[in-house]
Amino acid sequence: MALVVQKYGGTSVGSVERIQAVANRIKKTVQQGNSLVVVVSAMGKTTDTLVKLANEISSNPCRREMDMLLSTGEQVTIALLSMALQELGQPAISLTGAQVGIVTEAEHSRARILQVCTDRLERHLDKGEVVVVAGFQGVSSTADLEITTLGRGGSDTSAVALAASLKADRCEIYTDVPGILTTDPRLVPSARLMSEITADEMLELASLGAKVLHPRAVEIARNYGMPLVVLSSWSDRPGTRVVSRLPQPRSLQGMEIAKAVDGVEIDRDQAKVALLRVPDFPGVAANLFGEISRQSIDVDLIIQSIHDGNSNDIAFTVVNKVLNQAEAVATAIAPSLRTSADALEQAEVIVDRKIAKVAISGAGMIGRPGIAAKMFKVLADAKINIQMISTSEVKVSCVINESECDRALHLLSQAFDIDLNSQKEITANKYEGAHPPVRGVALDNEQARIAIRHVPDTPGMAAQIFSLLAQKNISVDAIIQSQRCHIINDLPTRDIAFTVDRDDADIACQVIGELNKKIGCGEATGDKAIAKLSVVGAGMIGHPGVAAKFFAALAQEKINIQMITTSEIKISCVIDEAEGVKALQAVHSAFGLGTQENVTIPT
Repeated sequence: MALVVQKYGGTSVGSVERIQAVANRIKKTVQQGNSLVVVVSAMGKTTDTLVKLANEISSNPCRREMDMLLSTGEQVTIALLSMALQELGQPAISLTGAQVGIVTEAEHSRARILQVCTDRLERHLDKGEVVVVAGFQGVSSTADLEITTLGRGGSDTSAVALAASLKADRCEIYTDVPGILTTDPRLVPSARLMSEITADEMLELASLGAKVLHPRAVEIARNYGMPLVVLSSWSDRPGTRVVSRLPQPRSLQGMEIAKAVDGVEIDRDQAKVALLRVPDFPGVAANLFGEISRQSIDVDLIIQSIHDGNSNDIAFTVVNKVLNQAEAVATAIAPSLRTSADALEQAEVIVDRKIAKVAISGAGMIGRPGIAAKMFKVLADAKINIQMISTSEVKVSCVINESECDRALHLLSQAFDIDLNSQKEITANKYEGAHPPVRGVALDNEQARIAIRHVPDTPGMAAQIFSLLAQKNISVDAIIQSQRCHIINDLPTRDIAFTVDRDDADIACQVIGELNKKIGCGEATGDKAIAKLSVVGAGMIGHPGVAAKFFAALAQEKINIQMITTSEIKISCVIDEAEGVKALQAVHSAFGLGTQENVTIPT
């Protein structure tokens, strides 16, 4: 007999008829010999209605009272679903988050789960009852036992936390789509259902706006090795499995406030090739990386920063054994890259053989603004200068001088409390089987780009910038440092660009403006009319043509790339927001991810 946790979202329980359909599905699961815990969201648009009511009463409602109000939505659902199950002759009991023992931080509207006390749950399960739990909510660890809510994605997070705490056999997330799709079916009707995806890939896609699963839920599943399945509430299709590596033993205490970083690694086998002053128009990156792909050269990091006038810089890293070949390709293509037909200045190729890459990684980095800033500060305090920065949702990589890599590894391991010996076991624990170079494509329209010109090129500048943003609770996504150096007042400077949530753009510019008075940067500007398009795939490593195909698909549609940043399993391009959907459709088609069968989403 299996112990299963199921979660049903608001659409799945949006009416009496749908609640009854869910009850029938639950009873069928029990009849197959399973013990069942069911987590539900508020019915349909109930939460939106409650928020609207609050805003009619107050322009700035108290967060504590909002938690009291919003937690009632799930309580309606659990009572009705328990009644529906009892009508079918299935013993069931409804429990709030507090009653079921979901203990959280004392943070209203955005609490994180500390632990789940499972004693009461297990007593009801032992009696053969289905336990119907209110998702999205818990109770504070303080003596006041305050009702708290978990914020966006809270019901997903509740379900996976319960599954991990109960050591369930699996956690099933029921949605209004048949599983996890290669992209948003509302924008690309030919989006295809994936049968499987790795937790790392899902973390990237979830953080990029794929709303089927929230990153917090995926993080818990990944950390505890919880088998996760995403299915449709409307069909019996097998859905999508989210697979995790076998985890290291981990305490169930402090579940969502455990270490944000669980790995620090260095790679000495790296060399950098930079092309300076390439023209800023569509097709340049496609031409460069198309030729690199034809030469079967595997590229690691790729960065393209913001334009400087009518030109840009592109830098990439390769392993040392192919450096000469990569340099030859870049040198051969440089004469054809001019900023205009009559320009005398062509692209300049710069090679650096004495670099290394140091990186921190961890699923817990998502939504914690201070992690990258802490890494930069550790390096700055040690007077280690950062030459390149590349970020993803779960990793921050910095290119530094090769002679500094051992010291950087030691200092970062100390700062993030990483045991390098135990980490070797984690690093060696790979996902089984082969994985496609590109699993899915995501478009994020909720980003804004902040550009800071002429940042002094000395250790500590990035640390100051991103520490200050972290103090304002501003999460930074892509971070890119330009390769071109400008001498301002006898000091070398570089441009730094990064993306933030669009709602944070104005305050980010204000914060940077205040900092500029102290460190003497140039102007900080924000651009909200951008979109970030990303391809994600655990099989990218060893497939040199992925970047080339991505850039070529954009070039064919005459879409200019404004920024590029990569990780081992993701390539992201910042483009004009107006061209986002067209770009998404073109890239999805270029990688052959579509199907002839359109996905229907219930209303």
